[in-house]
Amino acid sequence: MNQGHRRNRKRRNAIVLVAGLAAGGVGLALVTMQANATDAPRATTRAASPIPCPSVADRLPEVPRQARAEVDRNLRLLQSQITEAGNRLAATRGQGGPDFVRNAVLGPLKDKRAATVDRIAIAISRTGAPRPQGLSSLAACTLADAGQGQKGQGQQGQQGQGQQGQGASPSPAAGNGPVPEDFVDITKVAPNVPARPRTSRTASKGAFKTRCGVNAEGRHNSDNVIVAPGVGNGAHHTHDYVGAIGVDAFTTDDTLAAADTTCTNGDRSTYYWPVLRDRSGVEEADAGKPGGGAEGNVGKILTPTSASLTFVGSPRGKVVAMPRFLRIITGDAKANANGGANANAAWSCTGFENRVQLKDKYPICPAGSEVVRTERFQSCWDGRNTDSANHRSHVAFADARGRCPAGSKAVPQLVQRLTYSGLAGSTAFAVDSFPESLHKPVTDHGDFINAMPERLMKQAVSCINSGRHCG
Repeated sequence: MNQGHRRNRKRRNAIVLVAGLAAGGVGLALVTMQANATDAPRATTRAASPIPCPSVADRLPEVPRQARAEVDRNLRLLQSQITEAGNRLAATRGQGGPDFVRNAVLGPLKDKRAATVDRIAIAISRTGAPRPQGLSSLAACTLADAGQGQKGQGQQGQQGQGQQGQGASPSPAAGNGPVPEDFVDITKVAPNVPARPRTSRTASKGAFKTRCGVNAEGRHNSDNVIVAPGVGNGAHHTHDYVGAIGVDAFTTDDTLAAADTTCTNGDRSTYYWPVLRDRSGVEEADAGKPGGGAEGNVGKILTPTSASLTFVGSPRGKVVAMPRFLRIITGDAKANANGGANANAAWSCTGFENRVQLKDKYPICPAGSEVVRTERFQSCWDGRNTDSANHRSHVAFADARGRCPAGSKAVPQLVQRLTYSGLAGSTAFAVDSFPESLHKPVTDHGDFINAMPERLMKQAVSCINSGRHCG
């Protein structure tokens, strides 16, 4: 999505569906609010949609440039279809027999979604790219609350999908994960860090650090303003936040630019990642709440002992400034279900970081060593867009030689490194996840929106390109 389009979107009113649970049914209230700093909705007005549906955007491959406008249009249509179905659910509450919701609401919604996801697949295939597979399985939706008099219909919809939809919030059950096979003794892992690309004479060898703290203040929520803007609990797992203060699902570019920040240099970017929890028996305050224990994310939230945010250069040449409000997601919160193509987890232990390429295993660290999570973000930008339909196509990773794809530009690469103490020898910890992701280590991920003031971004680029280490 380009910057002009995003500005136009911000000027429109935000329609927030708020689910109100009543005896025997679901009530919906429409709350209309201006999306700006003074009128941002408070936590009391936020709720997940009563009809959660699997995320189509998360399952899309890289969308070719020629298809992005059509794909964007149909992704918006999918959202409006959910809104319309929610309105119908509210208007017809208490009507019909036991199959009414399935036949009058969920069934028609599934048919509409099936046609829309088919148009998305056709739009991509018309460019000559492979047709995306498996999108039709994302058509069916469910009811968010199975205790509203339609329990049978909600369960049947889930069975038809084969897994929970993105919006589902089931209670944790046995088999919630992780399992013993998800852990490995780091001392028994062979060194496996690949060689760095050879640097050219014009390489940008500097680094710029932004110091934003470790979220000792406990700023958490289960929103995701990049993937699910305007949807409370859109992540269904809890995030740590550093940088801009007050970021949630309703944050806009304008509110981000005006926010206070935890960063010492005035960086108003937002950096957020799923929390790590100690699951050895102590419960957090969110034990029965959405994003927490209600969705299988149990245990005490751990505060990192360090959170390093470093921007580095390109081995092939100079970097250019990131556009303001560029959005980047690295890793895949549903990697275990999506095949792992976008997985980018890297787990290790301090003192053993030559074995950092643990993508699908949590490390068992020896005494005196801390757990390490490292996220390297994409460093090649398409030169035009600050976001894209699948939140990935506008950025890319450099290849093994450090080269960006043709037509793209090298920008400073964010390297995020988090460490955690008190876990030596432990297998009782896990990263927060969607309920269906079972706390697999491969689902680790990170989110970033650049909101550095232009002068600060220029300082970072100058530092990196000149080979200095700043911050």
